[in-house]
Amino acid sequence: MVMNILLVALGGGIGASCRYLLGAWVKSRLKQRSIPTAMLMVNILGSLFLGLFFGWVYQEVPQMVYDDLPFLVFAVGFCGAFTTFSTFSVEAVTLLQKQKKRKFITYVGLSIGGAMIAFLIGMFLGSQVMKFI
Repeated sequence: MVMNILLVALGGGIGASCRYLLGAWVKSRLKQRSIPTAMLMVNILGSLFLGLFFGWVYQEVPQMVYDDLPFLVFAVGFCGAFTTFSTFSVEAVTLLQKQKKRKFITYVGLSIGGAMIAFLIGMFLGSQVMKFI
C-alpha cells in the first residue's frame, strides 16, 4: 500500500507540474480569452492522454485496477493531477457570478463534451497502436 501511494505521488507530481507549465504557456500565447482556455485545453488534452493510455494498455476502460503499476502512476497519478475538475468548477462558477451565462454554457459544454470526445479518440488511437505491435 505504501508503494502504491508513492507511485501515485510520483505520477501526480509530474502531472501537476506539467499542468502548471502547459497552463502558463497557453496563457502567455493566447492572452485574454472570453472563456478559461488554458484549463479547457489541459482538461481535453488530459482526457486524450487517458484515452490513449486505456486504449493502448487495456484496449477498454478497465475496472479500477489499483494494484496495476501503469494505472497507478499514469491514470491515477499523472492524469489525475494533470486534469483538474476543481479549477474547472471555480472558473465555471466565476463565469456565472459575472452573469456571463453564454460563456458559462460554452465553457461547460466544451469542457465536458470536448473531454469525452478526446477520451474516445484516444481510446481508438491507443487500441490501433496495439494492432501494429
